Amino acid sequence: MRATISGRSLVRGLASGELLVSNVALSCWGGVEVETGMIVDQHHPLKGECITGRILAIPCGRGSCTGSGIILELLLGNRGPAALVFQYVEEIMTLGVMVAKAIFSLSIPVIVLSETDFSSLQSGQRAIVRNTELIVGQNFAILESPSPSTMLPRVVKLSNKDERMFSGACGAAVRLAMEILVDVAEMQGAEALLDVSQAHIDACIYVGPASLEFAERFLSLGARFAVPTTLNSISIDQRRWRELGMDPTLGREAEKLSQTYMSMGAIMSFTCAPYMLETAPKRGENIGWAESNAVVFANSVLGARTQKYPDFLDVCIALTGRAPAAGCHLEHYRLPTIEIKVGEFFDVDDTFYPLLGYHVGTLSGPNIPVIRGLEHLGPSISQSDLKAFGAAFATTSSAPMFHIQGVTPEASNDMCKRRTEDDRLPCYEVGRDELRDCWRQLNTATTSAVTLVSLGNPHFALDEFATLAKLCAGRRKHADVQVIITTSRAVQQQASRAGHLDVIVEEFGAKLVTDTCWCMLGEPVVPVDAENIMTNSGKYAHYAPGMLRRGVHFASLSRCVDAACKGEVKSGLPEWLADPPLVLNYAD
Repeated sequence: MRATISGRSLVRGLASGELLVSNVALSCWGGVEVETGMIVDQHHPLKGECITGRILAIPCGRGSCTGSGIILELLLGNRGPAALVFQYVEEIMTLGVMVAKAIFSLSIPVIVLSETDFSSLQSGQRAIVRNTELIVGQNFAILESPSPSTMLPRVVKLSNKDERMFSGACGAAVRLAMEILVDVAEMQGAEALLDVSQAHIDACIYVGPASLEFAERFLSLGARFAVPTTLNSISIDQRRWRELGMDPTLGREAEKLSQTYMSMGAIMSFTCAPYMLETAPKRGENIGWAESNAVVFANSVLGARTQKYPDFLDVCIALTGRAPAAGCHLEHYRLPTIEIKVGEFFDVDDTFYPLLGYHVGTLSGPNIPVIRGLEHLGPSISQSDLKAFGAAFATTSSAPMFHIQGVTPEASNDMCKRRTEDDRLPCYEVGRDELRDCWRQLNTATTSAVTLVSLGNPHFALDEFATLAKLCAGRRKHADVQVIITTSRAVQQQASRAGHLDVIVEEFGAKLVTDTCWCMLGEPVVPVDAENIMTNSGKYAHYAPGMLRRGVHFASLSRCVDAACKGEVKSGLPEWLADPPLVLNYAD
């Protein structure tokens, strides 16, 4: 028996293979190993499966904007999937395929199915993707070549300046950037492009040779950024990677990549938290940012306007100063589509916000949530709390923003209120049971040992340094425990001037690493003999087990400091969450 399912083609082509299906979204960054094509996300039902040569069918992506870079590396290394099948239009992974096609003449088909058709798929079935069709069944005929692409009328209306860039009048680099940008705008159904005031590039993370070749190709064509552009965390501490013992090949290639983008005119910011820079955008400002946590914070907390742009598209936006007039650039698409009601929690510590963000992201998927029930906490919620919430939310969700009633700037506007009151949004309730489950998911360590305390994912902020200095005052870390904090150069200077580093580094014994972030760090910065890592970051607690093959203790900043002094942790639910208290019993 064979069944033919019609869908929408995002990238045309022909492929065949075995279906690998999940109803859970997947982040390629931190979820798929570039060297092998194996799914390593410890929290995903497909963990341990290999996507190479198979038709990967998932609802959509989630998490990091760097997923496009992983897809590109997989395809160029012949370890990629045969095709991609989605339930929702998925820009990040699809962009990786588009770049492979536009620059490296290598492509796979990408197709989107209806919810009903997607739900009928099963792993192990043999299938063919042919342009807009998915053919499922055992009885395969001789494969036909895909029909040639028909020239459909362009939906996007280009301005005179856009047409000049598209035609090559502004140089070959701008022309190539515009071709990719218009393809993405067409995929999104945008009717026009709009101006952005600034860009933030995540493609400066070195994930393999293709990421460097992409940047060098544009530079060789004369690329210069058209708007002020900042750079995300890179893969190394640029000033100290040799001193830290980082891999020489990685160090040299990562340094080349960052220098290439600076040669195009980027600012040497090297931070995954550009919202902490003096150049942070204002409410209503259209920007072109990548880096998942930064996008969520910019939209939700600052009220700026950006889509969750994939790596490489961020470069195209910076080169042209233009972005698709779609998604969160438009008022209508910033409105909530689901409602989350949070039960009463009192005397919470700083684990509350990442746990809640992690769970809300899981519930939301591609939907923008409005969160109610935190109004009584509103005055006490700091920017760092929102940073921790947003980073965890962005890890498990593909949505570009959230609203928190009484906290974030757009949660109380008239359109948001009407959407919630008139449309009767799907509603979910969150209580202690749900957050306990999240806590257990993020605590993967099976022994009480702590060798490394990892802080600063996203980059540590100045107020976090102030809090940490108070916790460390008069104490000294255990000799066998490394305490390492990642932050930006700008915040490091601020913390030094404020005297926080005198306590944290000189007295307590912690170390600082700048320019890079924990999702890019491996051995030997992560000690070779480290059995477990302890962190207060929900984002890092999610990614570290798959990326580093270590157990994780997730806890408050205060507990992290205590464990750093003792060399072990007495793990248990936070007091605000325990009812009755629960303590993990580690195996001997």
